[in-house]
Amino acid sequence: MRIGELAAAVGVTTRAVRHYHHLGLLPEPERLSNGYRNYTLRHAVVLARIRRLTELGLGLAEVRDVLADDAGKDLMEVLTELDEDLARQEAALRERRGRLRALLGTEGGLTADGPVSPELAALFEELAGLADSPSAVKDREVLALIETTAPPEQREEFMAMFGSALSAPGGVERAQRAYALLDALADAGTDDPRIDEAVGLFVACLPEGLVPPGAGFVDQEHSFLRALYADFAPAQAEVIRRLLRRLGEGRGA
Repeated sequence: MRIGELAAAVGVTTRAVRHYHHLGLLPEPERLSNGYRNYTLRHAVVLARIRRLTELGLGLAEVRDVLADDAGKDLMEVLTELDEDLARQEAALRERRGRLRALLGTEGGLTADGPVSPELAALFEELAGLADSPSAVKDREVLALIETTAPPEQREEFMAMFGSALSAPGGVERAQRAYALLDALADAGTDDPRIDEAVGLFVACLPEGLVPPGAGFVDQEHSFLRALYADFAPAQAEVIRRLLRRLGEGRGA
């Protein structure tokens, strides 16, 4: 058989046949006097087995193990590992679908900041009155970033703390006053006396336990903080800088 005839008989492409030759999965046939490869029934049998194994989901390295005479793993072991891997993928897909269903069932999760978790969506709903505040919009973006990058246990604790702070009596109103003042500092200088007032307002808004007592020095030169400051006007960045310093030294400092 010619390579095209072999490929057609087994239901693969000639490119796949050549690739299997290159990887050593399919032995090279003898060539006729005219230079053409002469494939036999044995080549078709091996090629068909390669196709069946790949259709099961085996990678080509695993196919090589199965086909090799001195394979370190037999077919049962390889298929068992494949089944376990598929089970893990199936569990991950179920978890992802669960998160999607939660988002689809929570209108607040499908915002301009989204998709976000139902917990963060609920937090954004609490702050719905701040939709027109540019500073609040930036903070929502940072919260979404933190939620994405934080480990699950820290993320849950973080969202619970913010939720409890907002649900406390006057929590939303304090946040509205703090963001209104921060917005008003957009064109101010870094010596504006309202900066300390804004810091005090945000300290009153933030949940207890956000920064552990005695956490101490905050690295103001951390690359993330530099990027955060650069995203705000100078006076606004100074509010955040002083706020972090105060939280690190203790809320009453």
